[in-house]
Amino acid sequence: MLNAVIIFMVCISCIPYYFKYEKKKPQTRESVVLAVMIALTVASRMLFAFSPGFKPVSAMVIICGMAFGRESGFLCGSLSAVVSNFFFGQGPWTPFQMLAWGIIGWIAGILNQRKWLENSKILLTIFGILSGISYSFVMDIWTLLAAGDGFQWMRYVAVLGTSVPVTIEYCVSNVIFLWILTPVFVKKLNRVKYKYGFFKDEEVRKLINQ
Repeated sequence: MLNAVIIFMVCISCIPYYFKYEKKKPQTRESVVLAVMIALTVASRMLFAFSPGFKPVSAMVIICGMAFGRESGFLCGSLSAVVSNFFFGQGPWTPFQMLAWGIIGWIAGILNQRKWLENSKILLTIFGILSGISYSFVMDIWTLLAAGDGFQWMRYVAVLGTSVPVTIEYCVSNVIFLWILTPVFVKKLNRVKYKYGFFKDEEVRKLINQ
């Protein structure tokens, strides 16, 4: 019963973020670009299906949040989890993936409002590592619930300890993919924002002319 309540609460916690995006009244072109980013994120997860912990999903979600803001970052993360799980398998773990990747995209959007992540490889690296740790923390809640007997703090700490190798793999993959993908994707997405009038700030103009 407790497990069902926790899973339900995780599902409900995603809803405010969707309302927040809808409240922005996004233009059709923004939704189309977001759909493309979700498709690319899903494709990247499927491409690395052979490697459970080494995937570019978090990096793609972070880049989406950096480029288009926190609401888009959350939607990219959460919807990528749902869509890709039609291939990997849906289950009670899906809401946890939705929340974990969604929050990563949301925070990336907040941190990059002043271009902090774009302009600092050190901050981008730190955020990639913290994203890997936070994703593991959220998913280990599901691991504990799946084992039965509800949530217990001591058992949760034990699960976190046993998952350290996988968490390290998450962190390393995030950093590697962020280093590789950020310079290419962010510049391309800035061009898209400028071309289609998403943002008209002078900073974007400077990036386009680089």
